Amino acid sequence: MNLVKSGAFYLAVVVIVVVSVFPFYYAIITSFKTGTALFQVNYLPTQFDWSNYVSVFSQGEFPRNILNSVIVATLTVAVALFLGVTASYALARVRFRGRALLLLTILGVSMFPQIAVLAGLFELIRALGIYNTPWALVLSYTIFTLPFTVWVLTTFMRDLPIEIEEAAIVDGASPWIIITRVFMPLMWPALVTTGLLAFIGAWNEFLFALTFTSSNATRTVPVAIALLSGATQYETPWGIIMAASVIVTVPLIVLVLIFQRKIVAGLTAGGVKG
Repeated sequence: MNLVKSGAFYLAVVVIVVVSVFPFYYAIITSFKTGTALFQVNYLPTQFDWSNYVSVFSQGEFPRNILNSVIVATLTVAVALFLGVTASYALARVRFRGRALLLLTILGVSMFPQIAVLAGLFELIRALGIYNTPWALVLSYTIFTLPFTVWVLTTFMRDLPIEIEEAAIVDGASPWIIITRVFMPLMWPALVTTGLLAFIGAWNEFLFALTFTSSNATRTVPVAIALLSGATQYETPWGIIMAASVIVTVPLIVLVLIFQRKIVAGLTAGGVKG
């Protein structure tokens, strides 16, 4: 019976891995094809033509789009973590009336789909004068990233021993010193988890990037890849699209592999009580 359970478990793992990895694997294979070879189904590499990758960087402003995505995603992570850490300290350590209701309200913001707030957010961005700038994307991404960030960091901070905070207070530490020098070194798993998820969300977001930018100089990579489909009048450049998709996906995979242990620790924080 145990052998059957083990076999079923590993079979399920293999199926999940294949289903998850195969689309990206096939995109890599397709990115090396050109001409009629794009429409031939092959599950193993048959050629390694780098012309699609050369075309990605030589046509349009794709390198600039990558830089825009890096800047926007990095700023989003920085703002979200700064606001998230300070808010989580107040929600986890400071006692005040309505604390639980406030936390639920913050989490409730994430229940609204992007399309539901698109018009109102567009008017806000125009009123602030940041339309077609990276700050428009940073603001919109932070609004949707912050609820999850605050929730995870608050849960993690609640589990930290109160004796550490009390000892810091006795030594005369201010709340800012407690946050930056006492709590933050202990919160790296949660910080890495929320920061990486915020980065991935900002890197992959399409709707706001399409709506709040109007020039190729300010667009991010998801919009740039979507516009590649109209690069030619009579033919969709599938090889170039696959190459661009591989280029923007590889950094995320590398980041996840590097920080996978801290991601798991951060996501399971507060899930087990001793």
